[in-house]
Amino acid sequence: MTDPTRSLRWYGGLAVLVFGVVPTVLVALLVARGRTPGSVGFLLIGGIPLVLAAIVYAARGITGSNPEVISRRMHLSMALVAGADVLMLGGNALLRMS
Repeated sequence: MTDPTRSLRWYGGLAVLVFGVVPTVLVALLVARGRTPGSVGFLLIGGIPLVLAAIVYAARGITGSNPEVISRRMHLSMALVAGADVLMLGGNALLRMS
């Protein structure tokens, strides 16, 4: 019998890395090099814990055994990544526009 959550595990893990870790690192590099307003650094205070929580939930979802629990954890991790992206990237754009 095949695992119905196999693709969710793979693509959810990749989504957390591509849409969570990469934007966080890029915004942190922008702040560190001084190429963005300094107040963008305050957005990282909220964004980094969201991405870390998403990584934890994704890891727990990938290593789980119950398909319902796996699905719930992976969806929560992707929702946390989406929230972190809105906070960091959207906040960066709004601060640059003002």
